[in-house]
Amino acid sequence: MIHRYEVPENGKKDLDHRPEKENEDKKVGPHSPNRRTHAKFVMSLSDGLVRRVLKESAMKKPLIELKGVSKRFGSNTVLDNLDLTIYRGEAVAIIGPSGTGKSTILRIIAGLLLPDQGEIYIDGQRRKGLVEDAPDPVGIGMVFQQAALFDSLTVDENVGFFLYEHSKLRSRKIRELVDNSLEQVGLPGIGDRYPAELSGGMRKRVSFARAIIADPEQPSGMPEVLLYDEPTAGLDPIASTVIEDLIRDIQGYASSCGTYVIVTHQDSTIRRTADRIIFMYQGKAHWEGSVEEIDTTEHPLVRQFFSGSVDGPIQMAG
Repeated sequence: MIHRYEVPENGKKDLDHRPEKENEDKKVGPHSPNRRTHAKFVMSLSDGLVRRVLKESAMKKPLIELKGVSKRFGSNTVLDNLDLTIYRGEAVAIIGPSGTGKSTILRIIAGLLLPDQGEIYIDGQRRKGLVEDAPDPVGIGMVFQQAALFDSLTVDENVGFFLYEHSKLRSRKIRELVDNSLEQVGLPGIGDRYPAELSGGMRKRVSFARAIIADPEQPSGMPEVLLYDEPTAGLDPIASTVIEDLIRDIQGYASSCGTYVIVTHQDSTIRRTADRIIFMYQGKAHWEGSVEEIDTTEHPLVRQFFSGSVDGPIQMAG
């Protein structure tokens, strides 16, 4: 091996850069500081690589799969032999014109609606029947478009409804869980109010709190997947921004809820909450891409949808 080192302008060799000096620095014995430091570095690097590989592997593993799913209401085909895959940790927006089966997809994923044909897999396990027939291997929560709160119940009773009715927890413990969920959505101290006393944006956030609450004695009930059906519909731009931020916050800090699927028409909600976008039209997925690709794709359906033009391949009924 040829060692190179610079000769300073004064003509004397820099002894601190001698090959011998470099070799001395590299010598590590079983108890030398250099060896211990090197070992710690390698262990730290290995741990980091392992975590990254595990995360990437989990992301590549399908969490939800719809295979050849079709659904009809009377003579109207809403979903037509649809294949759809959601990966763990994803934020997916399903978009497209009204009446193209977007909300139907959410209800089928949630186990609230049976397809006419096709198969649904949740974390690799084929679902048979509705969610009430057999529990899914991962928890799935849903936030409905209209919040779907009971007007005659308080916020506390709405958020904790499932736990009050179906868990063995004491009321005091449920109230603590409700308070924690309300705090996570930015609404502390409103448990005694009724839905009629809340703004539209607050009611939406209460429905978020209800979706993420879970029985700590039943860890499998903690939602790993959240489904949002038009969460910003009917809200002003400022209230919409609050909801959009909350959707991302829940994905980031909740003990679960790391994956979500959102149906929306609003441009800002699409751009601020989605990592991957699926465009539905006439019961089929015609395009998918990233938020950045919205403005660069030449796909005629996507171009017409975001431009709002009445001229194009999307034909509105009536």
